[in-house]
Amino acid sequence: MSDGDFVISREDWSLHRKGEIDRERHREKVREAIKKNLADIVSEESIIMHDGRKILKVPIRSLDEFHFRFDYGKQKHGGQGDGNSKKGDVVYTDPQKGQGKGKGAGEEPGVDYYEADVTIEELAEMIFEDLGLPNLEQKKKPELASESVEFKDVRKKGIASNIDRKRTIIEVIKRNALKGNPGLHGITPEDLRYKTWDNTYKYESSAVVLAMMDTSGSMGPFEKYIARSFFFWMVRFLRTKYNNVQIVFLAHHTEAKETTEEEFFTKGTSGGTRCSSVYKLALDVIEKRYSPQDYNIYAFHFSDGDNLVSDNDNCIKLINELLKVCNMVGYGEIEGAYYYTSTLRTAFKRVNNPKFTSVTIKDKSGVYPALKKFFNQTQGEAAN
Repeated sequence: MSDGDFVISREDWSLHRKGEIDRERHREKVREAIKKNLADIVSEESIIMHDGRKILKVPIRSLDEFHFRFDYGKQKHGGQGDGNSKKGDVVYTDPQKGQGKGKGAGEEPGVDYYEADVTIEELAEMIFEDLGLPNLEQKKKPELASESVEFKDVRKKGIASNIDRKRTIIEVIKRNALKGNPGLHGITPEDLRYKTWDNTYKYESSAVVLAMMDTSGSMGPFEKYIARSFFFWMVRFLRTKYNNVQIVFLAHHTEAKETTEEEFFTKGTSGGTRCSSVYKLALDVIEKRYSPQDYNIYAFHFSDGDNLVSDNDNCIKLINELLKVCNMVGYGEIEGAYYYTSTLRTAFKRVNNPKFTSVTIKDKSGVYPALKKFFNQTQGEAAN
């Protein structure tokens, strides 16, 4: 056998690892692409309306697969001059081809997107990564437990999904350096390091969240979908991160009533709008069932802002009453097709309290920023 020949053994461990390394790299790229597209993914109808299946198909528009593409336009050799050109003259520009935008049919392909399989738990973990209930205070009954993962140790044995890539690379570099052949190459089973962790629980005070939604006739399909999208993720976030948080569902038109969770997300109504009715009901629920001495209280209301003008002053008065007993009050206004500027949010500009937060959502991509704004754990710190 000559010096240039080599033999790959069937027992060569690197071959067995290559497929797994490629899969892990692909999973990491998918995860990064999902995180970049969260604003669009959060409000995907296929997710909000999914039938309880564990696996979801998530569209990702920024995950490109490498491929060769021959540029036939370069056959025109447009870069040559006629001998009379001066420095700075434009001798040729590539023709601009459309993707079907504007008049006439375009000749370029559209932007493809990749569909990734992801579990609802994995997606929720990415969405809720930095979220938390703001302004939590110590109350009499510390019953609200939030679960977190605490990394404890690094070991030489474990399962593939727990590989600590950074420490593994360090081990490879150290071993190669000691052998006088420095560099990152030749990973062996002895180089692998695995993370281990424990689930820890932080006990905080009890909390209740009042979910309030406008279901009047002015709330069209788009407005109701946006509101339900927000509350869908809010409910999942609260139940994922906190063990004992309570959620109360309130719906209103000119009158407000407490509903079941199923009715809140599925039942449609009509009629006029009197937002003060839901604020009054929220105060009644708090007074009868949730003492501010025992509970951290949060209230979130979504509407299209189309309220009776004569009711706006009453809304401001009741919001200020809610702020006396709540850790935070959030108001979300949805700009639909028939949105106009003189809305309830305009009236709420007179509410001057650091515990009051409002957002405006103009399209589906606004749901995720609204979640981040309402559940920003540093809000209390910024206010103090």
